This record gives sequence, structure tokens and C-alpha cells, in this order.
Amino acid sequence: MTKLSVNINKIATLRNARGGNNPDVLKVAQDCERFGAQGITVHPRPDERHIKWADAIALKKVVTTEYNIEGYPDERYLKLIAETRPAQATLVPDKPNAITSNAGWDTVTHLGLLTDIVSEIKKLGIRISIFVDPNTKMVEGAKKAGADRIELYTEPYASHYHQNREQAVRDYVQAATVAQQLGLGINAGHDLDLHNLKFLKQSLPHLDEVSIGHALICDALYFGLENTIQLYLNELS
Repeated sequence: MTKLSVNINKIATLRNARGGNNPDVLKVAQDCERFGAQGITVHPRPDERHIKWADAIALKKVVTTEYNIEGYPDERYLKLIAETRPAQATLVPDKPNAITSNAGWDTVTHLGLLTDIVSEIKKLGIRISIFVDPNTKMVEGAKKAGADRIELYTEPYASHYHQNREQAVRDYVQAATVAQQLGLGINAGHDLDLHNLKFLKQSLPHLDEVSIGHALICDALYFGLENTIQLYLNELS
């Protein structure tokens, strides 16, 4: 079964726009779990424009499914991971001012850095996923660095899905095949939605987890959060 981890960054964006605590990020996370989500994802950024560092710490106390914290593995992120001990740490190569993740790690060029970071985090007993493009060399590099999983960056797939979905998913199938052969778990995320999710799942039968935030929260404006989570779970079934 492919698990659905709901990224709640956009809930925090809405809260921060007005100040106060409406919507309540902690309550939304609990509601997502109650509605069927099998995980909660956050990606705190240095400017705290959505999820705040205090949120990431507080969420650890209430999340009962898998808690996934994404981020660039600088000193502050590593300190947060050590304090919260999430189920999964997803390492992304974002610059501090990035609006959103827009590329995977070059695991060949940064193999030394990633190997050292993975080794440090593994001492905490945390599963490690490395965010990569659908490139077999990058998958192999993630394995060499000691990762437990990869997260495939799916924006290119989503961008080309409506033009030619078989061609759009081709590199992902190849990357996932290599990952499975190497014993790596397979996650995926970025721009996945109710239109393109089912075909990705069908094409990658060993997909462990998808992390979805923006599209899911947008759909919830029309369908309601509980119904939307059920719709996404149905696409993964």
C-alpha cells in the first residue's frame, strides 16, 4: 500500500497571513490523520513563512502516524531533527530563499556531504529519504550515501502528464526499478494531484509514500478536507 502523507505547509501559510492561530495547524494535522492520512509532512524554512520551527516541535507531540520533516540539512535543521526525532527526515537541496523545491540532489557531486549527514542522522534512529530527480545515477548516489529511501521529484512528470503520460513517467519507472534493485524505498512528491496520481501509482507499483500538500489543500477548498483526503486515498488504492 502506498501511504499518503499530507504536507500541511499551506495551512500554516493561511494562518500566518492573518496572525493568531486560525486555522490551528496542530488540529488540522490531527484531523488529517482522523480522516485517513497515514502521515504528516512539514518543510520549515529559515524565514518561517509557513511552518514555524515551534510548529515542527509541537507537531511531534500530537502526530500519531508517520511524521516527516523535510529540509536542507544545515545546522539548524539537524538540531530540529535531533530534538523532534521524526519517523523520517527528507533531505532536500533547497537554497534558503527557494519558494518551493525545484530540483533533486546531485548525489554524485555532493556524495561526501550527504554521506556525513546521513551517518549523523542515522545515529538518531531516523529513516532518511533523499530528494532526487528521476535519474538512475542520482538514485545510485543516494544508496552510496546510505539513504533508506529516495523521494522522486515529480514536477517534471506532472508538467508533461497531459501531453504524453507514458513518456512523462518513463524516467520515473527506470529510477524506481533501480531503487528497488538497490533495496531503497521509494517516495514521491511535488505537483501530484487528483489528475496524475493514479497513473503514477500504477506505473510505480512499489511506491511506498507520496507527500502532497498544495494541490490537496486547494482541492479541500471545494470538496472539504475529509472528502479530499478520501479522494486521494482512493487514487492510491
